[in-house]
Amino acid sequence: MPAVVIVGAQWGDEGKGKATDLLGSRVDYVVKFNGGNNAGHTVVIGDEKYALHLLPSGILTPGCVPVIGNGVVIDLDVLFQEIDGLNERGIDTSRLLVSANAHLIADYNRTLDKVNERFLGSRKIGTTGRGIGPTYADKMNRLGIRVQDLFDEKILQAKVEGALDLKNQILTKVYNRRAVDADEIVESLLGHVDRLRPYVADTALVLHEALRDDKTVLLEAGQATLLDVDHGTYPFVTSSSATTGGACTGSGIAPTDITRVIGIVKAYATRVGEGPFPTELFDADGDRLRENGGEFGTTTGRPRRCGWYDAPVARYAARINGVTDFVMTKLDVLTGWEQIPVCVAYEVDGERVDEMPMTQTGFHHAKPIYEFFPGWTEDISGARELSDLPANAQSYVREIEAMSGSRISAVGVGPDREETVVLHDLL
Repeated sequence: MPAVVIVGAQWGDEGKGKATDLLGSRVDYVVKFNGGNNAGHTVVIGDEKYALHLLPSGILTPGCVPVIGNGVVIDLDVLFQEIDGLNERGIDTSRLLVSANAHLIADYNRTLDKVNERFLGSRKIGTTGRGIGPTYADKMNRLGIRVQDLFDEKILQAKVEGALDLKNQILTKVYNRRAVDADEIVESLLGHVDRLRPYVADTALVLHEALRDDKTVLLEAGQATLLDVDHGTYPFVTSSSATTGGACTGSGIAPTDITRVIGIVKAYATRVGEGPFPTELFDADGDRLRENGGEFGTTTGRPRRCGWYDAPVARYAARINGVTDFVMTKLDVLTGWEQIPVCVAYEVDGERVDEMPMTQTGFHHAKPIYEFFPGWTEDISGARELSDLPANAQSYVREIEAMSGSRISAVGVGPDREETVVLHDLL
């Protein structure tokens, strides 16, 4: 059976949680393979809204096994707060599996994240301050702490002390902060051992055996293509691989097991944090998109930067990820506009550029070239087939599809899982 990857095809917050939930009981495993609690999914089921930050959205589907893969960095306090919150609402979290190879966020990682941003000043990246980047840096520097280290206290103590040898020098001599006590960190981490132990598994092996047994595995990216550390708008990116390639390294699933790649795009575009955003709006249209779309961060509550749909970005994401299907979300947010602009290309230094510019400088200076499509005023939340949509909304979907590099297989027309127009089967 297939391994299916869901990736964000813009700057994140596209609605990946809804797309995952849309597949529902047809999926046996849902795997979070990158990032940490620096991003979130909002899933609406009936009258209930769930904000997930670290847990895979498959946690909400009865019978589905949610998996936190080795590519994720985990704040154990956040993990158990989220588990407790779902348990209180009657959600069964006992099926969760956590990779023994996933890295842990220590308190000093959060401290360094915040002081680094303050030190950068106007050059700041716009991180969430949750220690994600410093934890990935420790991983690359081979100073990281993994889940499995909690089960060997001597190894844990040695690793924490090794990490703090340098970090305490930075904290005290560069940032004028107090040194971190290694014993306090170890004690804090060990406080989670007994509760964590039942969840820990060799998740790469579990997923391999699941695919061998004809189970369907869904791999769900955090953040998005334009925030990928290699393929995003560097340096204004996240610290992990948020593309299809990251699904393999962050889960242990082989590339040859992936049969479908679903890219999620909003019917417009948003971004959180710093960095270039060619179609960004600074006017009443931007405010209207933000209010109508509820564009405030699931994790941070920060207002999102809003702009019109960017077709070159979608084509880029389709190419980088090998997107086989797009899911367009929040088409309903565009209801009421007389005309809807779509960026079809850029002007860079007086020349038309039809694809994303190669350099950061080029993209920073890119000015959108728009085509305008007629809008609609009808309520579209009840549409379940393309023919149910107003003619102009149908035309908008088809025009976007033609310029985005892959077919559109589903369209969100409201926040609930049922408020979806399905054009093609996603499995």
